[in-house]
Amino acid sequence: MKSYHVRTYQSADYASWNEFVAQSKNATFLFHRDFMEYHSDRFDDFSVLILDKKQKIKAVLPANKVGNTLYSHQGLTYGGLVLQQKTKLQEVIVMMQIMLQFLKDQHIDRLQLKQLPSIYCDFPSDEMEQLCFLLKAHLVKREALAVVDFSHKMEVSRVRKRGIERGQKLALNIKEVSDFEEFWTKMLVPNLQERYAAKPVHSLAEITHLKAKFPENIRQFNVYFENEIIGGVTLFVTKNVLHPQYISGNKKFNTKYGGLDFLYHHVMTTVATSQHYFNFGSSSENNGLQLNTSLHYWKESFGGRTVVQNYYEIATQNHDLLDTVLL
Repeated sequence: MKSYHVRTYQSADYASWNEFVAQSKNATFLFHRDFMEYHSDRFDDFSVLILDKKQKIKAVLPANKVGNTLYSHQGLTYGGLVLQQKTKLQEVIVMMQIMLQFLKDQHIDRLQLKQLPSIYCDFPSDEMEQLCFLLKAHLVKREALAVVDFSHKMEVSRVRKRGIERGQKLALNIKEVSDFEEFWTKMLVPNLQERYAAKPVHSLAEITHLKAKFPENIRQFNVYFENEIIGGVTLFVTKNVLHPQYISGNKKFNTKYGGLDFLYHHVMTTVATSQHYFNFGSSSENNGLQLNTSLHYWKESFGGRTVVQNYYEIATQNHDLLDTVLL
């Protein structure tokens, strides 16, 4: 069995980390160091590299540390152990055991894993699900995502169709724009403040910076009625998935104009090129224990069906449970 070496990420690893992520089977642009580090002042980065005896990267774990707990990076929507397409399960078992021993030696007691949903993977990648079982991991949270599979004809409800038709009759105009200021200042920020007393995760300066770094992965579509903006959506575009990171509109956006239905229909039928899925995101609340039924129903009325995202806690001392797994 191959031997491995584990260490934390250093700035000198920037190029090799990004090259590995780009060629892996279960990663997106969120794992690129330029995305991870735009908010580096908020997190104590403790990302991990697993290398073979030739110092070649075999796996990475985007992560940050809080006290004696290591988290799948809390600034990212998803995480987990990033692997190559050719990596075998028995190799992952050995790498995971060595990594947990390393973390324990670093006085880290717990590893909180935020799994990458299967729709983002280029190849089957449930190795960590198997490892969580073997390590007696505690399932601390499960999110219910609503996902449209483009390989099947979308079953759009009559209600959604009426909204789409309303937008067409009113000649709503959808434009892709490179500047986020109009949507951020006129729609997103004031709506979040009024409805939830909250702010977007990304400031205008941050989303503008990220757009410059990832112009093909972050796209903005605004909706206009008689040349006035009434809503918009910020899309995160990956190889396999379209995901609306932000969606917002004025009070008449959907009730009067059918704007939300019209906008999502446009995105799913014209923006998706090689992508296989449209991920509406989670409808879970209360740490996954409750479902926002009206929200999930709305997503299902567009053809969305449930995909789960699992969150696990692993005790690093459980690394010895892997001693007898390989026969």
